[in-house]
Amino acid sequence: MKASSLSFFAAVIAVLVGMSWGIVMAVSQDHSAMPAHAHLNLLGWVSLFLFGIFYRLHPALDVSRIALMQVWIWIVGTIALTVGVAMLHAGNKAGEPYAGIGSFVLLGDMLLFGWLVVRNELHTAATPR
Repeated sequence: MKASSLSFFAAVIAVLVGMSWGIVMAVSQDHSAMPAHAHLNLLGWVSLFLFGIFYRLHPALDVSRIALMQVWIWIVGTIALTVGVAMLHAGNKAGEPYAGIGSFVLLGDMLLFGWLVVRNELHTAATPR
């Protein structure tokens, strides 16, 4: 599977879950989970879709194992962070490690993505046209 395809697929799943969660909050008039809902939409829908666009625009990178790994790490980190934040806002302190670990996983994974972008741009700039 290409990194872009996985990114797009996961982004759509994230936005469907996020939108459904938002509707549940609106119907119940309990918006206590709003911070977790916002994290899911931003990290799951927006970030994953942007990763997918970048990888689709760079076909050589799109088929690399490291790009696919970067997307999987992002998915796992987003789930951990979202669950942790939801637990914390529900008053469950057990969510702290999930939110904390998820945050650091996402930070590390963004560094990996940044490295892939810079490496790709440097390679593109050095390639004669």
